[in-house]
Amino acid sequence: MLWVVTDLSSQHLLLATLLLAIRRFLPTKWNEDVITWQIPYFCSLDVEFTRSLVIAGNPGTFFCVWYVAQKHWLANNIFGLAFCIQGIEMLSLGSFKTGAILLLLFPTRDAVFQFSMLGLGDIVIPASIFVALALRFDVSRGQKSQYFKSAFLGYAVGVVLKIVVMNWFQAAQPALLYIVPSVIRFLGAHCIWNGEVKLLLEFDESKIVDGGDGEVDEKTSK
Repeated sequence: MLWVVTDLSSQHLLLATLLLAIRRFLPTKWNEDVITWQIPYFCSLDVEFTRSLVIAGNPGTFFCVWYVAQKHWLANNIFGLAFCIQGIEMLSLGSFKTGAILLLLFPTRDAVFQFSMLGLGDIVIPASIFVALALRFDVSRGQKSQYFKSAFLGYAVGVVLKIVVMNWFQAAQPALLYIVPSVIRFLGAHCIWNGEVKLLLEFDESKIVDGGDGEVDEKTSK
């Protein structure tokens, strides 16, 4: 029963990820027109979906069947990638101050309780809290992704440093112990260089109006 629930959850994550990627290339009617299908013998139950969902659901079903049948590592990694993308999209702490406080707690937990290879948590937590938040900060100001690039570079440096130390000492290392300080330092150094530390700390994502194209409500930002 557990594997059925896990399989359905993985399929849902993959479907949502694929839908984000393909819907822009499909006709508007396929994305907006809702089709209602009434389940036979259950008059009170019906299912609503769009043509876009059907198209995105086909690959999702294929990968689920493939993984259940063969437990192939590639299918497993595809589900992991979908999990990471959905996690980065859904998780947001709203501000860098809140993110910094919580983010600094993860290296301590990682160092005390587990030494591991780079896992999904190591990818989603730093990326969603700081790298993605840095991109939203850039978008809210109508500028190019300058702070996103510095935060992403810090993340990459942290991963490389962790791998180098792990191979040097031939022992597993707590990934977040390297990733988190690197992301914070790169982003902090960039803000200090530009003299925009105050703007970064005052950033509140709740003031951003999601208009579909990343624009900010001018009244709110003033």
